[in-house]
Amino acid sequence: MLTPEIIHHGAVDGVTGSCHQVILPDGRSILIDCGLFQGAETASDGASSEQLEIKFPVENVAALVVTHVHIDHVGRIPYLLAAGFKGPIICTEASAHLLPMVLEDALKVGFTRNQRLIDRFLQQIRRQIVSLPYKQWHEVVPGGGLNGATLKVKFAQAGHILGSAYVEVNVKQNRENHRILFSGDLGAPYTPLLPAPSSPYGADTLVLESTYGDRLHENRRERRRRLQVLLLRTLANRGSVLIPAFSIGRTQELLYELEDIIHRNRQKQAAPQVIWDDLDILIDSPLAADFTQGYLRLKAHWDREAKRRLSAGRHPLAFDQLTTIDSHATHLQTVDYLTKTARPAIVIAASGMCSGGRIVNYLKAMLGDPRHDLLFVGYQAAGTPGRIIQQYGPRGGYVELDGKRYDIRAGVHTISGYSAHADQNDLINFIDRMRRKPQHVRLVHGDEEAKQTLAMELRKRYREMEVRIP
Repeated sequence: MLTPEIIHHGAVDGVTGSCHQVILPDGRSILIDCGLFQGAETASDGASSEQLEIKFPVENVAALVVTHVHIDHVGRIPYLLAAGFKGPIICTEASAHLLPMVLEDALKVGFTRNQRLIDRFLQQIRRQIVSLPYKQWHEVVPGGGLNGATLKVKFAQAGHILGSAYVEVNVKQNRENHRILFSGDLGAPYTPLLPAPSSPYGADTLVLESTYGDRLHENRRERRRRLQVLLLRTLANRGSVLIPAFSIGRTQELLYELEDIIHRNRQKQAAPQVIWDDLDILIDSPLAADFTQGYLRLKAHWDREAKRRLSAGRHPLAFDQLTTIDSHATHLQTVDYLTKTARPAIVIAASGMCSGGRIVNYLKAMLGDPRHDLLFVGYQAAGTPGRIIQQYGPRGGYVELDGKRYDIRAGVHTISGYSAHADQNDLINFIDRMRRKPQHVRLVHGDEEAKQTLAMELRKRYREMEVRIP
């Protein structure tokens, strides 16, 4: 029986560092993603947020296939090229547009500020990128000799961020086929701006993410209601709502929802002497602003609801109340102004796990003031400041930022419904809607409890299915 080998180089002991290798019988292979580790998460070969070099051999890697452009799926691409990889980087058309932007930022943070070197690297990346439309097979590894296996890939909408995909990998040797499906990060249904994912016909092996394999999200109406209630409470206190968010995906979804709240409440009072129309919403992240512009340029990929709003004259990602903060000096002035005045505002800033970026300065200045609130809308990996604040903040604890202790007196809240990840029901439904169920399922990209809980549910439902946690 034809069963290609699958090696997991990341996203095994947690949710970051996604990198999976499919190896054919003759030794040729492809990689699915090559992402950064964050927090305390590591790989079996010692790779971590501090140890980024590629330790596995790359000479037989025919191609890198990218599911989407979040940093935990693409952040180690510079190290992959440094290790000698020269093959194609295969991704969707929208990801091909966004990937150089992500990697430019990663280079500035982790490699060099030398723009000439960065430009040379980005030119090389653009030469290697091969963009594919959804639902189109593409041969990556051609057959060789009498028994040489062929490998082709196809993308389908994952509904996680713009350009995200799950990947079907078909391996054929002689007359035998084996279909492997890599979920990448599956989105929740009704994610703003994005078409919902739909299941494929079937697969033999499924490598499935499990980020929220042990929990259920609120529905979209409930999460929007909770967001509005929280905003009203904080703004009535003359405080600021701080929202740590990834620059791509979560930021644009939040803007979409905030525009809708303002649209529904235009002339109503948001805070004493402040109506919703006059509320300041700040994107304090040049990268997030760049990606928002990228989303605007890729309107053809938006879902029908978002296109209807555009047709009605609304601007879901570029509305009047929105201000982008570019320079570092303006950023510092904004932190100081919001700390010292009673001007209510909503601040969206990276990084999403509070492990760096401009959100850290807001936290240092505002965590100790109960007028303010911190809202988490995305997953917080173990060992990150975000996870520590989320865990200990409601108990009146503290967090260390840049080696200094900060007491947490601000409100700490989580609305999981804004996660761009599928919940337990969505993950089970993804399998349920396949006509040909996979014989083998490998659960990755999740904490141990999430993986074990999801595995238990799948084993109860599908007794003939082998469910493994690598």
